[in-house]
Amino acid sequence: MTQENSFEETTIGEIVAADFRAAEIFRKEGIDFCCGGKKRLSDACREKSVDASLVVRRLKELEQIPSDQAHNYRDWDPGFLADYIVNTHHKYIISSLPELVYYTQKIASVQGSRHPELIEVADLFGKLNNELLQHLEQEENVLFPAIREAVRKNSPEAETIIRSEIGRMTVEHEIAGDIMDRINRLTSGYLVPEDGCNTYGVTFRFLRRFEEDLHVHVHLENNILFPKALEL
Repeated sequence: MTQENSFEETTIGEIVAADFRAAEIFRKEGIDFCCGGKKRLSDACREKSVDASLVVRRLKELEQIPSDQAHNYRDWDPGFLADYIVNTHHKYIISSLPELVYYTQKIASVQGSRHPELIEVADLFGKLNNELLQHLEQEENVLFPAIREAVRKNSPEAETIIRSEIGRMTVEHEIAGDIMDRINRLTSGYLVPEDGCNTYGVTFRFLRRFEEDLHVHVHLENNILFPKALEL
């Protein structure tokens, strides 16, 4: 099998897990590397009408550049990775949600008559707020403690919790990803219209950053932490 074919037959999640820098290549092409991480590169490119050979060429070029091993997440202990996710991504979500709920509602109330899609954006983000708060609580109080317990000792109880919770968490990741994808499409990729005010622009930049962080967050769980936990 040639290297190009090897890349094309590898899943998006596996490619990004092996070298996180590949995430930027997929992001630029609109290819989902978190919730869509189980798709083969060839299939993902076909769905997005992207030339797979060009993506493979960029990935091969990336291999020639030395990487920063400090963020080689695949080599991290599952318990340590869970702590990192909580301290980095969960804290970011918890601090960002109230502000984004406020801002999306504000621009919807002020500019919703001219841009009715903002009303739907505010409604969708309100639903996402509720979903994520419950999701994070379940991970921090149930799943992640079970993973740490499984790392410390072979616990049948922890194994049962891990298998049950990972199935549920993965489904909830899909729901959150679908909501942000819908918001992205409603806003034409967070494009601020000519009559958009400063708050409009701030909100859209904030939403873009939130979506990018969510993609990394879900990738770390779906494609690295969860498989590691299931192997314990």
